[in-house]
Amino acid sequence: MKITPVILSGGSGTRLWPISRSLNPKQFLDFFGEHSLFQKAALRVKNSEDFHEPIIVCNNEHRFTAAEELQKINITPKSIILEPVGRNTAPAIAIAALDVIASHVKKDDLILVMPSDHIIQDEEKFLAQVKKAAKAANDEYLVTFGIAPDKAETGYGYIKKDEELSKFKEIFIVEKFIEKPNKKTAEEFLKSGEYLWNSGIFMFKASTYLETLQKLQNDMFLRCCNAYNKAVRDLDFIRLFAEDFEKCLNISVDYAIMEKAEKVAVTPIDVGWSDVGSWQAIAEITKQDENKNSLIGDVSAVKTRNCYINSRSGLVATIGVENLIIISLKDTVLVANKNNAQDVKELFEMLKKQKRDECHSHTKVLRPWGSFETIDIADRFKVKRITVKPKSSLSLQMHNHRAEHWVVVKGTAHVTCGSKEFVMTEDESTYIPVGKKHRLENKGQIPLELIEVQTGGYLGEDDIIRFSDIYGR
Repeated sequence: MKITPVILSGGSGTRLWPISRSLNPKQFLDFFGEHSLFQKAALRVKNSEDFHEPIIVCNNEHRFTAAEELQKINITPKSIILEPVGRNTAPAIAIAALDVIASHVKKDDLILVMPSDHIIQDEEKFLAQVKKAAKAANDEYLVTFGIAPDKAETGYGYIKKDEELSKFKEIFIVEKFIEKPNKKTAEEFLKSGEYLWNSGIFMFKASTYLETLQKLQNDMFLRCCNAYNKAVRDLDFIRLFAEDFEKCLNISVDYAIMEKAEKVAVTPIDVGWSDVGSWQAIAEITKQDENKNSLIGDVSAVKTRNCYINSRSGLVATIGVENLIIISLKDTVLVANKNNAQDVKELFEMLKKQKRDECHSHTKVLRPWGSFETIDIADRFKVKRITVKPKSSLSLQMHNHRAEHWVVVKGTAHVTCGSKEFVMTEDESTYIPVGKKHRLENKGQIPLELIEVQTGGYLGEDDIIRFSDIYGR
């Protein structure tokens, strides 16, 4: 019997700011190799005959990023479901379960719920444990995966296991779920050997989950059913009916279901798991030198110990420092003590209240047609580097407050400006006046690169009126 993976990708990863930002959160970033955390989650089950194509649940802002990430690794998802607002994991899983049931695959409705932003180093061992858990899930158990703790961690919730189920090896009844403990309590948990970290990974039959949800959270069940049944197809995406989904209780599956249901089980796993929840967690699983430093990018360190230094822009040089996290980007430098790694979220919230652009996006912003990068900005002007992918097009649009000057650096641009349509090649330029409808297209086989100089009294990204757009924005 096959399993449908459900990859939840609604997180914002604020504790990994400044690399993780709201438009490009941690699940879509590459911290440990050639693939992003999101891609690693999808690849985890790609080559196993035990799995169907995955269901992705993400928000509207990340839809094109998620689709492109899957395309790069040759995975065609069963569905990409778009949440109009974030409502935590309980409603998200309900929507995925409804999507499985709607496929009318009889007796084939097991789902494996995985966060998109976790690391599992021993994937073969993980999949072997999934097979064992499937037997209990087929027997109507709601199964969660508990991580065998190796330290007194205060940043995770815990699960206390009870007796082993007689029918299933290495599957235990859950006695209770415990909130994040203090240091003393965490040490007692570790010593007892009866507690596991709550990984946020689950397995159950879609029908079992929905029946339990209906019993314990009937209002959420009805609203999720309405949101899914009234959903519309938009390109490759399923858009939930916002009016119903927005009224769902904002609650995790742990609180809504797992802590209250009758048949709840846990299987311990020791697979090199990390939720990659802070820069300290990143540092712990990143390769270190003889001084316990992780040095990524252009870094020179003298008399430096136990530091994680990641430079993505310019040289970072250190002398006589220790226990620091240093992140250097084009627009931001973060310096923090490792012991305060969890406080990055607090800093992010402060900057968000100040409406800093650095919370929302990088200088390079991804779009479905390519990307743009802000090179320079001052009063009444902004300079961008724009890259348009082959066979891609920006929307037909207009600006009320800014004019634009385009200079082609590489490739061929097909330009619409008012009633005129024309072609520009390298070293050619054009001017787009304020209030003029225009479109930029790349009909060629290589990326189109150009420099855009904006001038005007207001240069915000929201000064766009779209008249037509192949991406449905």
